[in-house]
Amino acid sequence: MKYIKFLVIGILFGIVLSKAEIISWYRIYEMFKFQAFHMYGVIGSAVILGIILFRLFNAGLIRDYQGNKIQIEPKNKGWYRTIIGGVIFGLGWGLIGACPGPMFILIGRGVFTILIAIIGGLLGALVYHLVKHKLPH
Repeated sequence: MKYIKFLVIGILFGIVLSKAEIISWYRIYEMFKFQAFHMYGVIGSAVILGIILFRLFNAGLIRDYQGNKIQIEPKNKGWYRTIIGGVIFGLGWGLIGACPGPMFILIGRGVFTILIAIIGGLLGALVYHLVKHKLPH
């Protein structure tokens, strides 16, 4: 019962993404064809908000729901894996026509064929888990 606030926030976030057409295949198609600024504006806003929030986390001004300081472990720097991972993510996003987060919103809107993409993503995560010790990190 104490986690109901997170469920409500998630539902409201899903409604906002749905109304802003972030889950629209057409908007994603426009973005990948460089025909509209809509999705780039949303993604750019999210990046800027993320930078601000990370700064506030590091300063200790924002804490988790239990009052603990949020610690973000530094990542190893490297262009190679970032480029490869980004290309794989972008190809999947472009082929499916949906970002991983809004896929669950599509289920809520009755687009049950997206379950194929979700199952594929989960299988991909499983395969990664099985072979990650053999990959360069």
